[in-house]
Amino acid sequence: MTGSALSRRRFMARSLALGCSLAASPLVTPVTMASAPWDARLVVIILRGAMDGLDVVRPVGAPEFAGMRPGLSPGGHDLDGFFELHPALSNLMPLWRAGELGFAHAVSTPYRDKRSHFDGQDILEAGTGMDALGRVRDGWLNRMLQAMPGIEAETAYAVGREDMLILKGEAAVANWSPEAALALSPQAHRLLELVTHDDPLFRDALIEAVELSRTDLAMMTGGEDLEPGEMMNAMQENMRVTRGGASSESIARFAAERLRGDARIAAFSLGGWDTHAQQDRMLPRALAELQQAVVSLKEGLGPTWQKTAVLAMTEFGRTARLNGTEGTDHGTAGAMLMAGGALRGGRVVGDWPGLAEADLYARRDLLPTRDVRAHAGWVMRHLFGIDGAMIEGTIFPGLEMGGDPGLVL
Repeated sequence: MTGSALSRRRFMARSLALGCSLAASPLVTPVTMASAPWDARLVVIILRGAMDGLDVVRPVGAPEFAGMRPGLSPGGHDLDGFFELHPALSNLMPLWRAGELGFAHAVSTPYRDKRSHFDGQDILEAGTGMDALGRVRDGWLNRMLQAMPGIEAETAYAVGREDMLILKGEAAVANWSPEAALALSPQAHRLLELVTHDDPLFRDALIEAVELSRTDLAMMTGGEDLEPGEMMNAMQENMRVTRGGASSESIARFAAERLRGDARIAAFSLGGWDTHAQQDRMLPRALAELQQAVVSLKEGLGPTWQKTAVLAMTEFGRTARLNGTEGTDHGTAGAMLMAGGALRGGRVVGDWPGLAEADLYARRDLLPTRDVRAHAGWVMRHLFGIDGAMIEGTIFPGLEMGGDPGLVL
């Protein structure tokens, strides 16, 4: 073991003994951001677990739907005479009426038939076809950044889980987990300076973490300076809050704060979409978190909302029919939510394939009629001016974007 590595190990051990408290949970969702010279903003939300698009954006105008989905939660909101919105997203209807909320239906990635969450999410975040499954370790948002001039990363420090694949790659990005903070006693802070003096990379990363954590603690305490004992009490309270993971509201507000500044791209994930049983009870909980994230982004961004596009995407859809436990199983096509003042909302876009048994994929799932990457590609094309050939050849290799759905104002 090298002297530098040994010093780092001793530093961590001694810091714990001196009261170094790292309030981070492996369940805390990291928010990943990147800054850029252009003015538009893009937020990508990964909905982990396979959101049931047929329940979120309900095709009540299809004659087969009522028989496939008996006992749906009442109180859905009419969208266009054919589709209605799940009642758990009621607070998003003002955005729909303002043209700042829309959906794409019958969409999917190229992932087919295996129905594994892990593989499906890898395909979604890598932005590739099935042929590259397991071989591509960078994400489509990072490849987009690599194609853009003048990219700079916000300086931050990742705490908790590893980076999201969607933003992994050669382009510099920043990583930080909201509601995670690092508190050091004065003795531990001095020890940090001494031990890391001859290791610039390690020194700079840890000092940056401390400075960022001071900012977070200041937000918790209204900006007041804390004595060491008070700081530890604040950290203990923060630990209590974060054991359950960061809320969608705190994640979205953290992202919005950065996007009001230098950041231009933000990505985070929300879980809870794997509704194999009792979907009428499970789905509204996940939808409430998604609704809160969108509302918090709009409120937190202020005027910047008008320059922002939000895309909420999931790894695959769910079966057209309910199963024996009043849930739905892993399927194929689903829906994507789109929000933001930069988008042309108030529409459900897509080529509806129908729900007759002969129209279903493998006679069980909603048939995909468009690649979800195409919608994301067109948003990038018009939001950032990226060349179509770059989108089809590099950002989403193998994609055929097809006709322009006119998603961006």
